[in-house]
Amino acid sequence: MKTSFFVQFITEFKKKFLSQIIYKNRLFSFIPFPVAGAFLTGLCLSLLFAACTANNTNNTNVSSANNSNQTKASVVKFGYQKSAILLKSKGVLEKRLQPQGVSVDWIEFPAGPQLLEAMNVGSIDFGHTGESPPIFAQAAGASLTYIAGIAPSPAGQAILVPSDSPIKTVSDLKGKKVAFQKGSSAHYMLLQVLEKFGLQYSDIQPIYLPPADARAALVKGSLDAWVIWDPFYAAAQKAINAHVLIDGTEINKQGGYYLASRKFATENPETIKAILEEIKTLEEWSDKHRDEVAAKLSPVLGIDLETMKTATKRRKFGVVPIDSNLIALQQKVADKFYELKLIPKQIDVKEAMLSPEQYAAFSPKN
Repeated sequence: MKTSFFVQFITEFKKKFLSQIIYKNRLFSFIPFPVAGAFLTGLCLSLLFAACTANNTNNTNVSSANNSNQTKASVVKFGYQKSAILLKSKGVLEKRLQPQGVSVDWIEFPAGPQLLEAMNVGSIDFGHTGESPPIFAQAAGASLTYIAGIAPSPAGQAILVPSDSPIKTVSDLKGKKVAFQKGSSAHYMLLQVLEKFGLQYSDIQPIYLPPADARAALVKGSLDAWVIWDPFYAAAQKAINAHVLIDGTEINKQGGYYLASRKFATENPETIKAILEEIKTLEEWSDKHRDEVAAKLSPVLGIDLETMKTATKRRKFGVVPIDSNLIALQQKVADKFYELKLIPKQIDVKEAMLSPEQYAAFSPKN
């Protein structure tokens, strides 16, 4: 099979676009239109995976069977969002992995879709997102896999409107410009809210923007509403006096996920086990020391302490092993996006899962 054209195409794409991620640690510094980046990445992956489908059949089983013969990674390229910066700032992963001869490179992203774009092309190995980004990535042919679930924090998401907005109810969103990061957890929350209140997705004008751009647009008055998560949500409440139209309580039942490239997951189960154990330990500590968490995050994120406390109090901490319930919930997300033709094909989320034996090798025990 000749794949040189596709490999060269993706290589050039990485050089042109993703080199700045590693240099700047900020993906949004060079992609003013995230949708375009997602489209290009999806196109590249679709071409490559279409060419390699026959050759890649049963790769998961082969990789798992030959796990002992694989060269384990000496560096974990960890993609993170600001909401998980505590893991980076405490340095627990570096301490845990150093005896194994493994170092950690941290790369920051404004949201989950950009993080998974980078995972698609091999710029990161491991990261976390909401429930929606993996659906879009899988639909684009990305070779990623679910590692563990993140406990849901429904009160940490909301639809915000300006304080002087005439919009008082969800029904008032009809015909209005609503901003959110496409393919993010905010996207799915919006779909759930609209359905609950009898509106169609076509009833609103979706505006796809990453958090920083959406906030600026809301302040400028070029948007009617913004769907967002903490700590951006809490910061907007305090700094721009945004009004909460509705939050995710009783609506959003699902948390996010830790994900890895399939290659990294199948070749490095011991490293993943160590990572998850450290995350679980930190989550348990954070749940019992919320004010201390807020105090540590406030200067790092540039958010005042009281605002950070608000966001931290709304958060539920915890790591959840992948099970049949999570798989069913995630399939429901995929089906909803396909129903609305927001992804190009129907997907089976089980194809992005590992075997029960593989999960048992590294999953945290509750």
